Amino acid sequence: MRKHSLYALSCAFFVFGCYSKGKAQHQQLAAQILADSSLTMVDSLAKSIIKEGFNAGSGYSQIWARDFNTLIETSLDVRSKEDVRGAILMFFALQQKNDEMVDGYVVKKDFTWNDDTPYYSDAAPGHVGFKNTVETDQETSLIQLVGKYIQKTGDVGLLQEKVAGVTVLVRMEKMIDYLLRERYNKKYGLLWGAMTADWGDVQPNDSFGCDWNELSDEAIDVYDNAMFMIALQYLIEVVPDPQKAAQWAKMKKGIHENVRKYLWDAKRQKFIPHIYPGKSPIPAGFDENTIHYHGGTAVAIEAGLLSKKEIAIVNKQMLENVKLSGMPSIGLTLYPTYPDGFFKGGMAKPYHYQNGGDWTWFGGRMIQQLIANGFVKEAYEEVRPMINRVVKNQGFYEWYGKGNVPDGSGKFKGSAGVLSKAILQFREWAVVNQK
Repeated sequence: MRKHSLYALSCAFFVFGCYSKGKAQHQQLAAQILADSSLTMVDSLAKSIIKEGFNAGSGYSQIWARDFNTLIETSLDVRSKEDVRGAILMFFALQQKNDEMVDGYVVKKDFTWNDDTPYYSDAAPGHVGFKNTVETDQETSLIQLVGKYIQKTGDVGLLQEKVAGVTVLVRMEKMIDYLLRERYNKKYGLLWGAMTADWGDVQPNDSFGCDWNELSDEAIDVYDNAMFMIALQYLIEVVPDPQKAAQWAKMKKGIHENVRKYLWDAKRQKFIPHIYPGKSPIPAGFDENTIHYHGGTAVAIEAGLLSKKEIAIVNKQMLENVKLSGMPSIGLTLYPTYPDGFFKGGMAKPYHYQNGGDWTWFGGRMIQQLIANGFVKEAYEEVRPMINRVVKNQGFYEWYGKGNVPDGSGKFKGSAGVLSKAILQFREWAVVNQK
């Protein structure tokens, strides 16, 4: 009996010692985060450019749902609730008669680019909509945007706001119906889009690459379906009808199960890039399943598709990919890249744009998920390259190439938004753990 008591006592001391050590490490990290002036500077710079408007950034006059979704919380910190609300409602005014949602919109005088299929609506006579039809994240991005807006403002009245006689809530439900009718593969029980690189909106078969055409290849990937799951969760949280909430929950559960069944490679502990229900565009001799999709994986974590153990594994894979590629951060879109010339136009070369470029816009989302899942030390270490280059360049570039060379928009608000949100997460964690 005495031996058992001594053993129990020693175990208790061991556990207490581990707890004390862990607490001390947390306190040290918390103090470091709270004293980090570079985080303050980057957050301040992010807010200053997001305050300028809801367009995607310098060089972009358009307001995109997929971009706005990643800067909505910071927008509400620096712009009035009415401004944000109005920008959201304009999307619903441009919803099409078949219930689909546009990618984004612009005032008519700024519609200056060549587009064979502009989107118009009688409910938005002063604006023009547009859509990259190779993608399947427009509807899900807007639903998430509305969910985040309500979460931060408490303005549930937005759901009952009527746009051309139809409430926002009903319009969102119709968007789900559109996806299930037009972009749902019954065999796999998952959404599909055109084959693109990870979360990207450029297909490989033509030089423009953003519109579905006779050269497109139907493909199922984790990004589109993770975005769908996140959107369904927001609907579950805001819908006032318990029966409909149960319906969305059942649908979300089915998507979860099918992603795990068909897209998760348990042996390699990574997501399969694509399932091709029809013909595959992948050239002979190239194994697409060697490719790790960083952006889609980050969004999958947000959707709750990976366990904590799996998150640790895929994060280590991302770090190894960064090392092997020579790219600057885990914002690396994918690794290894698609072969030279597989994509047409600007993405033909590896490590260019969405074919292996480094995008803080998605790397920052991985940082957010690391923090949310308790990997704060790893997140703080892995965000440094992203923070450091903002400080160095005094701006948020769209993407970075080899040698950390910035490219694209110099004021890319998606990048600013994800870093600002991550910095808030760091600070909230640090305040709780500093004592």
